[in-house]
Amino acid sequence: MTAKFKFSGVVKSSKDILSLIQNFHTSGELFGNGDRNKIKLFELNGKTINIKSFKIPNIVNKIAYKYFRKSKARRSFEYATILLEKNIGTPEPIAFLENFNFLGLKDSYYASEHLITELTYRELVEIPEYPDNDNILRQFTKFTFDLHEKGVEFLDHSPGNTLIKKTSESLYDFFLVDLNRMNFHENMSFEQRMNNFSRLTPKKEMIAVMSNEYAKFYTEKSEAEIFEKMWQATSDFQEEFARKKRLKKKLKFWKS
Repeated sequence: MTAKFKFSGVVKSSKDILSLIQNFHTSGELFGNGDRNKIKLFELNGKTINIKSFKIPNIVNKIAYKYFRKSKARRSFEYATILLEKNIGTPEPIAFLENFNFLGLKDSYYASEHLITELTYRELVEIPEYPDNDNILRQFTKFTFDLHEKGVEFLDHSPGNTLIKKTSESLYDFFLVDLNRMNFHENMSFEQRMNNFSRLTPKKEMIAVMSNEYAKFYTEKSEAEIFEKMWQATSDFQEEFARKKRLKKKLKFWKS
């Protein structure tokens, strides 16, 4: 078996972080439910870090990740580095490890700083009366506009993937997580920008607030045009999501 390991300048010794990753399955504190990918917390040099163990890929992806594509762990590490270079919030990347066997990628891990924050975007959707909801939503929209201006298309821009940290009475910082699916552009089109909002919320009133705020900075389209396109992208996503859910339910029924 062969391995590929890379670490950032955040850690003084590669041995310490490599040891934690190699002992992932026998140590550490489980974080979250671990349904698909498993995340554990570890102490390193007096700081808490988290290490994500990615789901073992199927046979096709095992081969693809060895010869044709970068693994999710490697992409997470590299994309986090790019985001920080662009002054976009994300937990500090620490290391990634890929283990390969004769078939292809066996397993992979991504280590990063563990951030403790007050909420994610999800709370804004699920708790309409969340304190300062409107202000947070507007600052999040400006954060997303800045992403787009810097050419970052975060393909997993969904409710649980933006951590939100309060920094003062009315100001918030935003941090992207689950980074393995991104595109980087010279310029993002209007359609790409609006589609990037499609996974966030099914609530029309939230789309209205976000389109109103986005229109303050994106002056090439009117607020009405922005709302219409953002809501259409959201509706299309929700419809497709519901269709897939119905299909899974039918398949489950027939299997049973």
